Amino acid sequence: MLTLECLGNVKSPVHLPDYNPLDIKAGIVHFGVGNFFRAHEAFYIDKILKTEPDWGIIGVGLTKGDHSSKKAALFHAQDCLYSLTECAPTGERSVRIIAALRDYLLAPQNPQKVLEHLSNPDIRIVSMTITEGGYNINETTGMFDLSNPDVQSDLQNPENPQTVFGYVVEGLRRRRAAGTKAFTIMSCDNLRHNGDVARKAFLGFAQARDPELADWIARNATFPNAMVDRITPTVTADIAKALNTASGLEDDLPVVAEDFHQWVLEDNFANGRPDLAKAGVQFVTDVTDYEHVKIRMLNASHIMLSFPAILLGYAHVDQAVKDAALKQNVENFLTRDVIPTLKAPPSVSLQHYMQSVLSRFSNPAMADQTLRIASDGCAKIQVFWTQTVRDLLLGHKDCSRIAFGMAAYLEMLRGINAQGQTYTTSEPAYTAEQEALVHSDDYAAGLKLPAFDAWRDLESSALDQKVIELRKIIRTQGVLAALATLPT
Repeated sequence: MLTLECLGNVKSPVHLPDYNPLDIKAGIVHFGVGNFFRAHEAFYIDKILKTEPDWGIIGVGLTKGDHSSKKAALFHAQDCLYSLTECAPTGERSVRIIAALRDYLLAPQNPQKVLEHLSNPDIRIVSMTITEGGYNINETTGMFDLSNPDVQSDLQNPENPQTVFGYVVEGLRRRRAAGTKAFTIMSCDNLRHNGDVARKAFLGFAQARDPELADWIARNATFPNAMVDRITPTVTADIAKALNTASGLEDDLPVVAEDFHQWVLEDNFANGRPDLAKAGVQFVTDVTDYEHVKIRMLNASHIMLSFPAILLGYAHVDQAVKDAALKQNVENFLTRDVIPTLKAPPSVSLQHYMQSVLSRFSNPAMADQTLRIASDGCAKIQVFWTQTVRDLLLGHKDCSRIAFGMAAYLEMLRGINAQGQTYTTSEPAYTAEQEALVHSDDYAAGLKLPAFDAWRDLESSALDQKVIELRKIIRTQGVLAALATLPT
């Protein structure tokens, strides 16, 4: 087990903290201590604690159950230490011990302790990784969902909250009553304009609880937008054993991540912030262009690669990107269809970014599953491809490559690859009627699916015909035959 007491026995090349963890004070409360947080925000904070020791992190878990209790017990047993193994596509690895997390609280076990921390003037930032769907926004209305049973419980019992919204708003109420400054509410979840989404969610809850309190929060707290990026796979028991064997550590909480990491953060803080620029964070006034680059290049090419890769029987992304035909198609898609209509942020080379994306995809240590990347393809197509499709249609440009991606998606949904093996896709958005369109023998039927709704207002008959043509080729001759028909 990895503890403060055994740090002196850790051998090179494992990197130890360059500060004394016992000297660190907490300045941040973080909700959702998952692998991404531990490899991203905590990793960045760890880099600045030597010179800014007042920015340690108190981690908070919100869920009940045996798994959550075991996780909390492990953090306490290890003095909240853990190892992070960073893996490059070349196979090179480095291991460091992270000590930025200075306590871990399981909220259902000790809710008042969590509220004490949120009320403490030393806490100046409350951050979160609660997943993209964790903000409780109603997809139909676009507003905070007050009908959620847990939200209703928090509104009726505000001093004994269950949700992150209840905890944060009660913490801010106590600060207001005590004359303490509000804190910054900082989303680190992978969604566009995450700060704006967080603002809508927390103010939506606060307004339902107390309009005057909501007004005070709106005037005094801030919600910076951020673009976050780092591939951080799940660590199974076998992976954990392999990581410990390689590092020589006995760590019950190891994390593994790619060597790439990026954090672009709107400089909008209510009560001070650490100098994270020293750790590589990019502070900007607007993250929008950075979000567009990530969505339209990295995320868009991820599914452009994975849909046909599944049909070819590739289980992992690194296998798929080593297929010359698939890789060339992604390069052509980015170079000819995406980059010409994409605004590059200051000092960002889109060609260099493309090469970085392809290099990251090739990293075998990530073992990212193509089926995972392709999951919920309906939503991903709408988010990742829409602007490119619209630009191509409005500019009367060649749509062959995006048509291939659409055709591969529709064929992938049928659940059988070129080797005759079956697999299960994850499309929670599709109804029984839409599933019938997926499995119809009519090649045009799938084009009625909602994945393609975002450009129905445009003339797209040529695009539709190309999708039908490529579906026929994929079905009868295979993915590679269809790729061979695309312009080079």
